[in-house]
Amino acid sequence: MRRRSVGLLMAAALVVPTTAAVPAEAHGSTKRVVGYYTNWSGYGRNFLVSDLVKNGSAARLTQINYAFGFVDAQGNCLSSDPWADYQRPFTAEQSVNGKADEPGQVLNGNLNQLKQLKQKYPKLRISISLGGWTGSAHFSDAALTPASRAAHVKSCLDLWLKGNLPGLPAGAAKGIFTGVDLDWEWPASEGNPGNVIRPEDKQNFTALVHEYRKQLDRLPGRHDLTAFLPANPAMIDRGFEVRQLFKDLTFGTTQGYDYHGPWETLTNQQSAIDGPAGDPTTPEFSSQVTIDAYLARGAPRSKLVMGVPFYSHGWTGVTDANHGLFQPSTGPAPSTFDAGTEDYRYLKAQLANYTVYRDNRAGFAWLFDGTTFWTWDDPVEMKRKAQYISHRELGGAMIWSLDGDTQNGELISALHRNLR
Repeated sequence: MRRRSVGLLMAAALVVPTTAAVPAEAHGSTKRVVGYYTNWSGYGRNFLVSDLVKNGSAARLTQINYAFGFVDAQGNCLSSDPWADYQRPFTAEQSVNGKADEPGQVLNGNLNQLKQLKQKYPKLRISISLGGWTGSAHFSDAALTPASRAAHVKSCLDLWLKGNLPGLPAGAAKGIFTGVDLDWEWPASEGNPGNVIRPEDKQNFTALVHEYRKQLDRLPGRHDLTAFLPANPAMIDRGFEVRQLFKDLTFGTTQGYDYHGPWETLTNQQSAIDGPAGDPTTPEFSSQVTIDAYLARGAPRSKLVMGVPFYSHGWTGVTDANHGLFQPSTGPAPSTFDAGTEDYRYLKAQLANYTVYRDNRAGFAWLFDGTTFWTWDDPVEMKRKAQYISHRELGGAMIWSLDGDTQNGELISALHRNLR
């Protein structure tokens, strides 16, 4: 059942201009701007840590979550890609400080680049993000008992915060990370096939978060503890003791995307602020539903950081009716990397082939060319999301993921300058 009627669909074809980057000083808000940088961004996408400086993202971010560290079957933390994390050398042109990595230097890879980024932006917080869709298989085992929780947390803090990386001198990466972001997908709910799940994950996740908080507080300095949280209220209730969790979390980021996608045959929105009229699917998935669910379960507004996507979901073979919205398809749309999903910067280059439609009441947009349909989060929609976050007095915005933006950072610019 829908929360409330949102009236008739208001969709109009628009030409969307490029939004130029603006100085960070234009944003006087204290709200958080959190962005995920992935350790695979530097491969096919060729989006390096230094690109965060070049496109203006680093100046606008309050925190980077570096994704992902994994958890093994014994509950220990490990690097999911040692080459990308701390072994890959960078040229002067590729590096943050403009100097090439030298043969034999102790620390290379993204961690060394993040270290340089912190030197350039001393107020920037950086957390190691653990888990993700493909790295959450053994969280349930790690969280199972007091002993397993204590050992897991010790392992992760030793590896990432104390910087004791395999094969390198002790403390080689110390001080790069100022916190831990937990991306267990999902406690007590199925995620990636093969993940261990248990009914008691709900209580054990609360205990795991508390163990992280205890051990982090023993370290010198201030350390952040955050968690990535699902959009689905049913999953929230199965796996999360919201009020208790937020007592130990610095803040929590909500999934503000993937409400619908090409794993379904019907086209739909992936990040609408409110449920659109005419949506034939139930239950409703929208940011309003998600935010209301966390507030009703005791999450403080100031600690709720709403996720926004820098990518689109797409379908092809779509019936040419209703501008493609809520129509059957023959499958995921072709794309650069993963069928049915496309980074904003790549899709924007194809914009001349599409018409842009917007539902201004429900708060989302899409592209359609008569047969291919893409969800569309552009600067106009980023402004809309920032205004919603500000209106509801939430803690800020979280971006998945930073490599989807353009060379002039038009998405993060629009988001950043409209947070109040």
